[in-house]
Amino acid sequence: MFELNQVGEKSYYINCPAKIGIYRLNDTDVYLIDSGNDKDAGKKVCKILNENGWSLKGIINTHSNADHIGGNKYLQQQTGCKIFADGIEAAFTKYPILEPSFLYGGYPCKDLRHKFLLASASDVKEISDSDFPKELEIIPLRGHFFDMIGIRTPDNVVFLADCISSKNTLEKYQISFIYDVAEYLNTLDRVETMKASMFVPAHAEVVNDIIDLVQINRHKVLDVENKIYSILKTPMCFESLLKQIFDEYSLVMNFEQYALIGSTVRSYLSWMKDNKKIEAVFEDNLLIWSSL
Repeated sequence: MFELNQVGEKSYYINCPAKIGIYRLNDTDVYLIDSGNDKDAGKKVCKILNENGWSLKGIINTHSNADHIGGNKYLQQQTGCKIFADGIEAAFTKYPILEPSFLYGGYPCKDLRHKFLLASASDVKEISDSDFPKELEIIPLRGHFFDMIGIRTPDNVVFLADCISSKNTLEKYQISFIYDVAEYLNTLDRVETMKASMFVPAHAEVVNDIIDLVQINRHKVLDVENKIYSILKTPMCFESLLKQIFDEYSLVMNFEQYALIGSTVRSYLSWMKDNKKIEAVFEDNLLIWSSL
């Protein structure tokens, strides 16, 4: 874990739970693509940079999930580097309490205020900032989170953030977190047509052909949609639906999974309702969902 791998003339990644990309601007200056999940990750990154004689010029956050921005504060304190993020992701990075609050739908209890959902705050600039490295191509990858981006380096390596999960991850967790299902499917369609010398997803194997992984992820989205549609042939409220989903996928509920999967299922319900596949009515002060 935390081994440095080279995937292009100037492109590298650190193999860790959420892969950290490195773009080498010149012999001494580098940019990180994400920073790991906590202060310890930041320390390990510093060690790798020092061993290679590299100076950290900036961090580009693909999105604001805690496992991608958790090393920001430590690295910024140690190096004074700038941190860049896009749109809503910049706001979540500056005010990280927004992530568990959004997932839970209110003020999060202590069970949700931990490093896996609540990173330390860091100072962040928009990717439109004049110091953002212009030789890096920004790739919109919305869907998994609000304004998530990917990065293509000049040596044609594409860092895909969280828009792709591995087959093993999908089989283990069944339902990957998605904020906007329609945008996520649009992103998969775009990624499927991309060409690169190498693709580096944060939570999947590094590959030079992304098509198979895209198809596996798309199939899982449609599987979850079909599961929800089938369950809702019997009208029910959200909590009953969520229980059945956990039961049928053999998942175990705790506060973190309740927030992550619960938020995702609500996103599926919105998408399916907007596409007139299900309906929602209020009965006896309950919101009841059912298939059409």
